[in-house]
Amino acid sequence: MTRTRRVAVTSPQTRLAHAHRRAGGPWRVPRMEATETARAFDAYRRQRRPALITLAVTALLLCGLPVVFRLLPGLDHVRLLGFPLSWLMLGVLPFPVMVLLAVWQLRRAEEIEDDR
Repeated sequence: MTRTRRVAVTSPQTRLAHAHRRAGGPWRVPRMEATETARAFDAYRRQRRPALITLAVTALLLCGLPVVFRLLPGLDHVRLLGFPLSWLMLGVLPFPVMVLLAVWQLRRAEEIEDDR
C-alpha cells in the first residue's frame, strides 16, 4: 500500500512568519511614526460611524422582517408573480439592500481615506 504524503496548506503570511522564526533573528512589528499613527487613528474614528450605521441598518432589516411578518400576517396571502409577498420579502429583499449598504460603506470608507 502506498502512503500519500500530507501537505499543510498555509497562507504566505504564515510561511513568512515561520521563516522568520527558523532564521533565528529577531523579528519586529513595524512601528509607525507619530504622525502616521495619528492619521490612522483619525481614519479609524471617521470610518467607525458609517460602519456602525451600516451594521445597524442591516440588523434592523434582518431582525425587523420577522416583526413585520408577525404584525402583518396577511402578507402570506398577498401574491406577487405567483409567490407569497412574505417569501419575496424574506428571500429577495434583503440581498439588494445589503449590497447597496456595502457599496455605500465601501465608497464612504474610500472617500475618508482619500481625504488624507
